[in-house]
Amino acid sequence: MTASDPLSNPYESLGVRRRINAAGALTRLGGAVMAHEVMEAMAAASRASVDIGELQDAASTRIAEATGAEAGLVTTGAAAALTLAAAASIARWDVARMAALPHAEGFPRDILIPRTHRTGYAHALAASGARLVDIGHNDRGTGAGVRGLEAWEIETALTPSVVAMAFSVNAISIVDLPTAIAVCRTNGIPLIVDAAAQLPPKENLRRFIAMGVDLVAFSGGKALGGPQASGILAGRRDLVASALLQQLDMDVAPETWVPPRLVDRANLRGVPHHGIGRGFKAGKEEIVGLLTALDRFVKADDAADNAALEARLKAIAAVLAGLDVTLVPAEQTGRVPVLEITVADALALSARLQRGDPPVHLSERHAARGVLTLDPQVLLPEHDAPLAAALAAVLTAP
Repeated sequence: MTASDPLSNPYESLGVRRRINAAGALTRLGGAVMAHEVMEAMAAASRASVDIGELQDAASTRIAEATGAEAGLVTTGAAAALTLAAAASIARWDVARMAALPHAEGFPRDILIPRTHRTGYAHALAASGARLVDIGHNDRGTGAGVRGLEAWEIETALTPSVVAMAFSVNAISIVDLPTAIAVCRTNGIPLIVDAAAQLPPKENLRRFIAMGVDLVAFSGGKALGGPQASGILAGRRDLVASALLQQLDMDVAPETWVPPRLVDRANLRGVPHHGIGRGFKAGKEEIVGLLTALDRFVKADDAADNAALEARLKAIAAVLAGLDVTLVPAEQTGRVPVLEITVADALALSARLQRGDPPVHLSERHAARGVLTLDPQVLLPEHDAPLAAALAAVLTAP
């Protein structure tokens, strides 16, 4: 194949520029760069017909082994996993509620969420028909005080309308997670954890379930290295089964329908119609690709991978000698090592890099404090040299 062959370079044939991604596994930049092993598995999966429910059963077994959960489901991203988790918490085994969603005004649908966790990503929970109820204070988040989420703040908000609590976990909020788990468990309320970007370290695959979380959502197209449109919902068997029922193609004859093993038909008073998750259908290619990526991720050596990334970052930093560049090790970030570049006008510099040829992207997460972050999570090794050259040129320009 030639470089202009659409099979070898589809982006060139479409007039779309390839970019140097040192911003991390961001959805807007296409997420992870998949390994050949994952792509080959997806290609092989595409050449056969299978029962998707049966395939999701098999996926559940693999996900359960990797996470320690009772069951698991391959979703079309972490956001879809959150919507399905909320829908499962509202409907459980009730097929009438499954049919009604997202119109849930006639039955319990409230999901508690700490104020500090109410971000744009919470929209995925509300898309199910859930009503989000803010709880707690934001003292720690605003720097106005030292207190985080407290048990009484959750307990005070519990009413018969509450079906679940949502929690967005990260290195800061995790200190409040045991409190949320204890209160939810005591009161029989499922706790849904958004851990979309909490990989690596791979220990986090099992960490939240081991702590007592009921449902946890992970992105499949970031650190896991799976298809961009993939994710994982892991947790309690009954809730995962409800989520699966609301995701599957349910245009079936009740007389011939064979439910997935996850589903106990005795719990159902009828066969559900298409659920709210029908638009989130996971194809056989995504399911197999995600499972292949998950297996690779579990077997990977985090320490060796981070050491290799750190060596590459040190080489890039050497080209930028004399500039305000700091190497932050994986032990400090909790993920992978990064380079922090302190500049006078971070967003202006980022815009210049993106206008270059090729366009270069750095993480703007800390731009408000004058820092651009070089995140190597999906940075291709062959891009190290042109990235360093582009940075040197822009950073030293008059």
